[in-house]
Amino acid sequence: MRSEFLFTSESVSEGHPDKVADQISDSIVDLFLGKDPQARIACETLTTTNMVVIAGEIRGKGIMDEAGNWAPGVQDEIEATIRATVKRIGYEQSGFHWNTFSFSNNLHPQSAHIAMGVDESGNKDEGAGDQGIMFGYATDETPGLMPATLYYSHKILERMAADRHSGAAPFLEPDAKSQVTLQYENEKPVRAAALVVSTQHAKGYCEKGENADPAKYAVLHDYVMSVFRDVLPEGFITDATDIYINPTGQFEIGGPDGDAGVTGRKIIVDTYGGAAPHGGGAFSGKDPTKVDRSAAYVARYLAKNVVAAGLATRCTIQLSYAIGIAEPLSVYVDTHGTGTVPEATLEAVLPKLVRLTPKGIREHLQLNKPIYQKTASYGHFGREADGDFFSWEKTDLVDALKAAV
Repeated sequence: MRSEFLFTSESVSEGHPDKVADQISDSIVDLFLGKDPQARIACETLTTTNMVVIAGEIRGKGIMDEAGNWAPGVQDEIEATIRATVKRIGYEQSGFHWNTFSFSNNLHPQSAHIAMGVDESGNKDEGAGDQGIMFGYATDETPGLMPATLYYSHKILERMAADRHSGAAPFLEPDAKSQVTLQYENEKPVRAAALVVSTQHAKGYCEKGENADPAKYAVLHDYVMSVFRDVLPEGFITDATDIYINPTGQFEIGGPDGDAGVTGRKIIVDTYGGAAPHGGGAFSGKDPTKVDRSAAYVARYLAKNVVAAGLATRCTIQLSYAIGIAEPLSVYVDTHGTGTVPEATLEAVLPKLVRLTPKGIREHLQLNKPIYQKTASYGHFGREADGDFFSWEKTDLVDALKAAV
């Protein structure tokens, strides 16, 4: 383990085209779970210039029957939900407008062969919705037990989005990216080595190009600098910090009009910013029977409780599953040399505290609810939604963990 190093994470805003796609997909998950908590949903979204396309496999009461016939009014609800999602993000541009983009719905019934393996029946427990590996991670670098580089990257863009929505920064448009590089000493972040923000902006608020207005660019530059200073700890920004604000010089064309967006392309932004492994499965657009989502959530939950209990300062947990099989094939714990108890002890104890089957995870974390659109921007971990921590962010296993080890 290195004591001194540089590490970088990035985030993207709710208006980034891939994040627009994620939020649309999860808005459909919420819509359908609101109708049937046992609904099966796999909804993918493509966004591009004045166009939204959704496709995937679904099943649920009051949604679609096995023959593929829609329940009355549901197709209109889907389109209205998607347009409301894009409107909330803030897209009212000529190249992508919530009220005028063309829309195509290509959802169809879930495969009966998948349903056969996944559904609970007789003495058979509900099986995993797919094979795969999932990781959870926690570190004591920040109060939310998240990597500091990702934590600050998210906070920068959350602040900018809040100011855009409130009117405090009317020159900002929805699409943006941030990147934070921190210097670590004795494995703790101590200062910012580099900070980057690229944000879509109104005409003229650029350093280069045909619309460049130096006075307006100075307003945008000074605003972003104020966000850096407000978000990062005092003393992190120094004269040696490299700062880049819209380094291309101009960023007026953005969002789906600038780049196509697809569900599930920001999986590192969604999780731990590269500070931990990733199994490769995306979260958005999937109901919680899909272990890509639910098992990643419970792995985070377990890792966070290990760190919160003082049993390690860093913890990575891996789970693995086979389609149609309920119990995980493996449980792996790595405390990176920071643990106070053997990893093998944690591997034995954790499955006794939470049943790690798809059904056990969903019931313990209460996942069959329309809660997912809130997760689809600024990370699935280490933050609050509407004032309440997501269930997988709770540290309610701490006492049981301490007693068990």
